[in-house]
Amino acid sequence: MCAVSPPAEASDADPLAALDLPALWRFSRGAGQKVAVIDTGVARHRRLRALVPGGDFVSTGDGAQDCDGHGTVVAGIIAAATDPGDGFSGVAPDASVIAIRQTSVKFGPADTPGEVGVGDVDTLAAAVRAAADQGATVINISTVACGVGPVADGALGAALAYAVDVKDAVVVTAAGNTGGLGQCPAQVPTGARLSWDTVTVAVSPAWYDDYVLTVASAAADGTPSVFTMPGPWVDVAAPGEGLTSLNLDGNTLADSVAGVGADAPISGTSYAAPVVAGVAALLRARYPELTARQVMARIESTAGGSGWTPALGAGLIDPLAALAPETVAAPPSQTTAQPIPVTPGAVAAPDGRFVALLGTAVCALALAAMWGLNRWRAGPRPIG
Repeated sequence: MCAVSPPAEASDADPLAALDLPALWRFSRGAGQKVAVIDTGVARHRRLRALVPGGDFVSTGDGAQDCDGHGTVVAGIIAAATDPGDGFSGVAPDASVIAIRQTSVKFGPADTPGEVGVGDVDTLAAAVRAAADQGATVINISTVACGVGPVADGALGAALAYAVDVKDAVVVTAAGNTGGLGQCPAQVPTGARLSWDTVTVAVSPAWYDDYVLTVASAAADGTPSVFTMPGPWVDVAAPGEGLTSLNLDGNTLADSVAGVGADAPISGTSYAAPVVAGVAALLRARYPELTARQVMARIESTAGGSGWTPALGAGLIDPLAALAPETVAAPPSQTTAQPIPVTPGAVAAPDGRFVALLGTAVCALALAAMWGLNRWRAGPRPIG
């Protein structure tokens, strides 16, 4: 059962105005695309008009339950229908959402809110395969596991390879957050020197760089958000601060996510990732002949950066450029080693990629910025 928390405040702001969604919708609204949201579940909402239950790895539900609110916020950014009363819309309002509940930090007895946390890299791997087998054309993962040593996530690597190369799904994942209680430890060194040989924190699933499009968070001025986790696996950046999305009550919008004791603003790489997942749905609808890898490359190659950086990857996404019919160039090159390829069904341990890592401890990212620390099992957690 869900622990009860207070409702979030409503807002009439349009968090995605800078993307000029009406201009994008002249090319595509994402019709026919199935976007799997692997998260805390997605609540049924009047503005998620094509919500498909996709499975529950937390309890006995069908995926269309959300104790935490996180998955519903993510789904709203991707595919919420427009309402003239507030002007908010998801990036791809004609796409359908496959709701998969894979993790939660608020699932448990009502008298002990936040005391039970569930979900790990193995359930995430199973969820990725479930999404792929249900025909998802885009998969959004806004949960992250991080640590100061290799993450035991071989099954997840194999599942990602299966989703991309066998089922032709675009996989979009969050870069992760740092700098706050319960979040990823900071990378040392930082900045331009950060490479596959010098990273000190492993981030999964982002470090399976050959299979996922990893999204960092950018501020309104296009600079990296102070919390965004840098790394050689970062591909692009998207708006990730002060966003608005759907509230669990099914009626109002949310510009904060209710938690234990306080509401936190909707900011984080968790919410930058679904912006890109929505753009991927627009692209797949407009260019059905493109493979998943070509869609990811197109988003990366049209990003607005002047060169690849560990904080922003190829730069801030430019959805209009990605959707335009002109031929685009290959994505910017990183002068760093790439992850070891993963064969579907094989054990996909990324041995040898993190020679600078010390220790083997893995930290799961709880919704610390929203709800404080909760008891968890080691594994991915939804992040702000």
